[in-house]
Amino acid sequence: MGILGVIAFIVALLASVMVHELGHYLTAKRYGMRVTEFFLGFGKRIWSTTRGETEFGLKAIPAGGYCKISGMSPREELPDDVKHRAFYLATVPQKLVVLGAGSFLHFVLGILLLFTLFAGVGTSQILPVVSKVVDCVPTASECSATDPISPAKQVGIKAGDRIIGINGEKKEWEEITPTLRASANKEITLLIVRDGAEVTIPITPASRTVDGEVRGFLGIINEVGLVRENPVTAIGKSLSATNSIFQGSIKALIGLPAQIPSLMRQTFLGEERTADGLVGIVGVARVSGETVSSGNLNTGEKFATFLLIVASLNIFVGIFNLLPILPLDGGHMAVAIYEGTRRRIAKMRGQSDPGSVDVEKLTPITMVVFILLAFLTLLLLFADIFNPINLNL
Repeated sequence: MGILGVIAFIVALLASVMVHELGHYLTAKRYGMRVTEFFLGFGKRIWSTTRGETEFGLKAIPAGGYCKISGMSPREELPDDVKHRAFYLATVPQKLVVLGAGSFLHFVLGILLLFTLFAGVGTSQILPVVSKVVDCVPTASECSATDPISPAKQVGIKAGDRIIGINGEKKEWEEITPTLRASANKEITLLIVRDGAEVTIPITPASRTVDGEVRGFLGIINEVGLVRENPVTAIGKSLSATNSIFQGSIKALIGLPAQIPSLMRQTFLGEERTADGLVGIVGVARVSGETVSSGNLNTGEKFATFLLIVASLNIFVGIFNLLPILPLDGGHMAVAIYEGTRRRIAKMRGQSDPGSVDVEKLTPITMVVFILLAFLTLLLLFADIFNPINLNL
């Protein structure tokens, strides 16, 4: 496992935590709330500095971070000159903005990382450049003496030829492919760039059956490489990819309880783990290390894969934090919405303001959720250490 990839992932994870807490900090300050601490990590304080009324710093255990806003509970004792700035006195919309800002910035960061992937690094795509010409139309896995010569070899297509059009029209490779597949035993013309000159070559694709479908077969293997998108296209692809990751994350969270039994078998009984199963932070770090150290990927492909991992993680964490259960941000948001609804109903009935919900009274529920999350975290930790996912990169 590449230590460089693990270190890069840890740095990216801490940066994501900082972005999340920065969302809470900036919006809390925007609404005049007091923020006393902004720390990365937990446990023993190893460094800190005070700016204004907030102490910023690092703690020994790099397993997250926190932003301490005064007055999260009505029971919290505050100095007289600060009481009016307590979080529980804020309006419901203000509370929702402060609580949801962390997840919002996770989504923004995920989109920015995906945009960097599409516009800056590029994604691995099949290129219209011939890497190799196949000798035959194989009837098995390899060519035999009785197999017919491939159409590409018959007409003299060469490695390095760039296919830029078909049947007299210049097209992108993804537009050419459907026509090729539908042209079994039908003559077509390919427009090829060879040694800087455009050449038109007539060719009749052979017929091959793939998954029960008859397709045209040229007998070429294309090069694969990273392709960058223009900024406008990259924005669209970034939003589309975010939507796909978002939907996949929702499905994963809904199906999470059903995967616990199989995860326990994988952890304690040695059952094989699959790449689409549950994975913890240690597992993601391991995958990042495997990606960086892989000899099958070039530098650009490694960086692209790493960006996709970190972007996906940010989107997933953003969604997870919005789950309406305490102690997650979504649980506090649910409490704020309940407060607002309760006040509105009381006002309609001509009753007095019922006041803020005492979150500390919900501590038993919070502890149950915390224990369940801790159990799942430990289970994933053991699985990632003793039966890790292997991508075979």
